[in-house]
Formats: sequence, structure tokens, C-alpha cells
Amino acid sequence: MYVAVKGGERAIDNAHRLLAHARRGERAVPEISLEQISEQLSLGVDRVMVEGSLYDRELAALAIKQARGDLIEAIFLLRAFRATLPRFGATLPLDTGAMAVRRRISSTFKDIPGGQILGPTFDYTHRLLDPALAENSDPELPATAAPSDAPMPRVTDILGRDGLIEGSPAADDDAIVGDLTRDPLSFPADRDLRLQNLARGDEGFLLSLAYSSQRGYGRNHPFAGEIRFGEVELEFFAEDAGFAVPLGPIALTETQMVNQFKGSATEAPCFTRGYGLAFGQSERKAMAMALVDRALRARELGEEAEAPAQDEEFVMSHSDNVQATGFVEHLKLPHYVDFQSELGLLRRLRQDFEDKAADAPLKEAAE
Repeated sequence: MYVAVKGGERAIDNAHRLLAHARRGERAVPEISLEQISEQLSLGVDRVMVEGSLYDRELAALAIKQARGDLIEAIFLLRAFRATLPRFGATLPLDTGAMAVRRRISSTFKDIPGGQILGPTFDYTHRLLDPALAENSDPELPATAAPSDAPMPRVTDILGRDGLIEGSPAADDDAIVGDLTRDPLSFPADRDLRLQNLARGDEGFLLSLAYSSQRGYGRNHPFAGEIRFGEVELEFFAEDAGFAVPLGPIALTETQMVNQFKGSATEAPCFTRGYGLAFGQSERKAMAMALVDRALRARELGEEAEAPAQDEEFVMSHSDNVQATGFVEHLKLPHYVDFQSELGLLRRLRQDFEDKAADAPLKEAAE
């Protein structure tokens, strides 16, 4: 609490009321609803859900509204709420291969089983402001708005059948999976913890690291093997019932990067993988995640780790925007005692300096 602010609790109460007034904005303008935020600012809602580690569109929309559109503050709010929720268990692994696909592209093969599906994307827009959007007109619904249920094998699976890409790790149902939300981060970290950290990490930070790896700081310039977005069924194993219970579909973006090949005296060269997975349509985040995931596998693949994106302690210790925000914004809190201490020390040092400067001519004259 800002207890040192003049006026004390009264000033803080007034600050809260001013915040509520600023959040509401001009009263003549209709108040924005959670449904409007969820439906029309969906990509912002998706980011808040990903980095807030909670899949709930309504709560994410509420956090965005409360934070006045500050997505990092909204992520903080969602994380704080998440920490109050009881934990019932873990869901079964998601089968993204059975995704009801709304968008699916590959930069490695033009013709892939299931085809390329452009879906909703900014990729082919002209990046020019559209004045028509100011008129609140409803666009015409395209004929292919429904997701596709056609079989769509992953590109990495196609490469894997020919042995051209490293195999996916074998599933181990008895393996203990780490949980960053319950246990403190420690190093070295296995890939399960690294991927959790990257999924929760700040999109901008990961984007910068991914960009740096593409520019040579990590020798990591991959191909986008596949990017897919759609709905995947979520299931929870109910021990009392003895079988898996469907909880409903969730929207996900999955990215598989195909990276430079490796080989040795005993193994034939093959491509390597980078992986990204995020809630909603979060392509930039999932792609950056996949790039950094591959960079962090440097030592595992026998490569020299020289770049920031390859340093797991650097990446994982600085990727969380909630921690970063707290550390930076705590500078706004009163530090009067610390500053006065340093100010007093600085004044004594300056006085000593001036005294020595004044005594110097006398010493020279005496010599």
C-alpha cells in the first residue's frame, strides 16, 4: 500500500475512485460489455488466457476491462484469481492431431494431405486502416467458416515416416511432469518445464529472442513445418467413474518448426524440432515459443550454447511479464529511507573530495 503518500488511506481511496472513473470513460459512450471484448477483441483475450495460465474467456475479458486494456495488468489479475482456485487433477494429454481445424498452413510443402486452410489471418491484408470499420457494419459470413474435420496428418509426422526428422519423445504415463505453478523454478530444467515457462512467458520477450536466433544469435533459422488453429476436445479422467469424461473443446494454436539438421558418426543427418502451443489463435506467440524451444535444446543436441536464446537460466528467469512488471514497477513505491541514506553518503563523499581538493595547494606549498 502507498502508505507514505500524503493523505494516507483517504488519498488511496480517491485514487481508486479516479481509476474507476477513468476506466468508465465518457458517460455518453455506451459501456463496453464482456461479450464485446471476448468476441471482438478475441486475440487480446487469447493472449491474456495464455500468459495468465487460465482458459476462461469471460474471466479474461473481465480482466482486460478492469485493466483498461493493459494486457499485462490483465494477465496479472487472471494469475491472481487462478491462484485461489482448487485443483481437482490433470486432464488427459491433448490429441492435436484430431483438431477441428479452422486454419492450417505449412511453408514446407505446397500440397499436403488435408490441404492448406488460410482461415482468419492478417497475413494477406494490406495493413491499411479500413474506414469501413468505423461504420459498425456486419461483414458477410464466408461459406467456409465452419472448422474442417478432414484428416490432416502433421507435416512432422510425414517427415518422420521417412526418418527425415528426429522422433518425438516416447510417451511415459508414469513420468512425473513438473509444475511451475506449484514448485519453484530450478536449473537445469527439463523440456517439460521449459515449455511451461515459454507458454506463460511474455510474448514480446519471446518474440525478441526468436528474432535474435533467426539473425544468427543461436544459428536457428527454421521452416514453419506447420501452424494449425482450431478446437481440441479436452478430457478429464474421473477416478471414481473409472473412465475419461469429456469437458468440452478448447481453441488452440500449435506450431511445429523444422530446423537445421544434425548428424554424427553413428546417426544419419535429420531435421530437428521446435514446438509451440498456446490457447486461442496465438500464432505469433506459438511461433516464437517454438523458435526459443529449439534454441534451448542446444546442449541436448550437442551444440554450443553461446547466444542469449540458448541460455535456459537467462530465458526462463526473465520471460515472465508478471515478475518483470513487479520488479520494475516496485520502483514507484516509496524508497525514502534508502534514498536518504545514499544521499547522505554521497554528500559526505563530496565533502571529503572538496576537503582534499582544498588541502592540496597547502600540501604542495609545504613540500
